Amino acid sequence: MSNIIKQRDDITAQFAEVTRLISNARNQVLRLANTALIDLYWNVGRYISERIASAEWGDGVVKQLADYISTTAPDLKGFSDKNLWRMKQFYETYVNEPKLSPLVREISWTNNLILLSRTRTPEEKHFYLTKCIAERYSKRELERQINSALYERSLSDTKILSPVVRELAPEAESVFRDNYVFEFVAGKTIRNEDSLRAALISQMKDFILEIGKDFIYIDQEYRLQVGQSDFRIDLLFYHRELQCLVAFELKMEKFKPEHLGQLNFYLEALDRDVKKPKENPSIGVLLCKDKDNDVVEYALSRSLSPTLVAEYQLCMPDKKLLQQKMKEIEDNQTSEED
Repeated sequence: MSNIIKQRDDITAQFAEVTRLISNARNQVLRLANTALIDLYWNVGRYISERIASAEWGDGVVKQLADYISTTAPDLKGFSDKNLWRMKQFYETYVNEPKLSPLVREISWTNNLILLSRTRTPEEKHFYLTKCIAERYSKRELERQINSALYERSLSDTKILSPVVRELAPEAESVFRDNYVFEFVAGKTIRNEDSLRAALISQMKDFILEIGKDFIYIDQEYRLQVGQSDFRIDLLFYHRELQCLVAFELKMEKFKPEHLGQLNFYLEALDRDVKKPKENPSIGVLLCKDKDNDVVEYALSRSLSPTLVAEYQLCMPDKKLLQQKMKEIEDNQTSEED
């Protein structure tokens, strides 16, 4: 019987390997096709840009070109005069940006158009391009991240990590944020931590998008048994890059230093009883409605556990306020340098 089970498992593993090969080849074909398409639009945009710049073509010629393509090659879609102008803008935006031009070939044309119309500086474009590539954003996901001012939030981020986090997982600084936006639970009745947790779980796809796609959801109210007592972690995840368990604790109030004691206890229990030998030490994230950064810094300065404290909001942030905060940070940095 055991031999039969082993043979079945071996065959299943072999079938899974074939499926992986097919999937990898398919993804490679899609990437090559996308790169070829972006290269085509780049070259068309360059051709139009150079003809107009040399005064060989007037603005009206682009409309004539669109009509010509439509008449002589009706099977070629996507070459209206409006789209041709976009290709010209696309080329002119990135032609003198050697840091960005290779990246635009790794995302879809749809996402490129979103970045063209909704981002202003090369720095902002670079931020979202790298995020699109790393997180594989869909159109909806990219628009959501721009709407939630992810770029501005990242620049004004004042995250404070315990010294242990920086020592054990220096990559954590780029993984976690100081502020999270959970606008997708708007309209739900949220009275306490239980209802907030339920709301987040009901929108798990959006929750993962906000915290990062490398997070793998494990469970809610994850049970820990220590001695004769049971304890529950609000949300437990595994992070693929950090290769560790991540415990999220939710608080409907402003951060208090005593909140850390509970989270530290959970991390100790996870590392002793749940963590696998090859995994890194668990990390704890305390999500609070509000926080005082000075209090957080004092509370974490002597913490012996890899923890951090972040705040969350249930509505979209005000971009103007974030941009003002960014300017204040830049001004302070300039004055310190002087």
